[in-house]
Amino acid sequence: MGRPAKFDREAAVGIVMEEIWRNGYEACSVKTLSERLGITRSSFYNAFGSREALFGEVLDRYFTTTPDRAFARASKGDAIKPLLTRTFREICRVRAADGEGRGCLAVNSAVELCNVNEELGPLLAEAVLGSLARIETLLGWAVEQGEIPQGSDTRALALALQNLLVGINTMSKVVRAEPDLWLAARTTLEALGLYAEPRAHRR
Repeated sequence: MGRPAKFDREAAVGIVMEEIWRNGYEACSVKTLSERLGITRSSFYNAFGSREALFGEVLDRYFTTTPDRAFARASKGDAIKPLLTRTFREICRVRAADGEGRGCLAVNSAVELCNVNEELGPLLAEAVLGSLARIETLLGWAVEQGEIPQGSDTRALALALQNLLVGINTMSKVVRAEPDLWLAARTTLEALGLYAEPRAHRR
């Protein structure tokens, strides 16, 4: 039996993303996902190849929606400290606004699958390390642009920021108040010398 004529692949990936985000990868078997999508198991394999391949699509989709995508979109010459401040502020807002307290799909999946799943573990590790490398690049620009002192250990700062990113996304599953999440993030940014006071808005 083939896929239904009205099968919407983009919508299906979105549905699967929500299921994995809510329940975890291992809880979402091919049978479970097929039933959720209203297709047969054979149609599932025809459409996606494998559950692992589908997860790769899910992860790609997720990264287009996550609040820290601003890091990937930044360009050399952009003010980095304000970017860091705005982005972590937005992360706190988005996570606190999630009524289900799901945290970050990528972080949740890394905890679940890294060093456990031979195919998906390395994929998630690459994503986390890629985020770390991107943050280090941003901090290198900040040094060049005079936003942080020459000689700053950008590797150490990047590790601290990546740790903050993972920590806020994880803590938000339990600490649900935005002011508390932002207090934690701001305190860390200030301690690292990476906080930028927002400009006053004129009315």
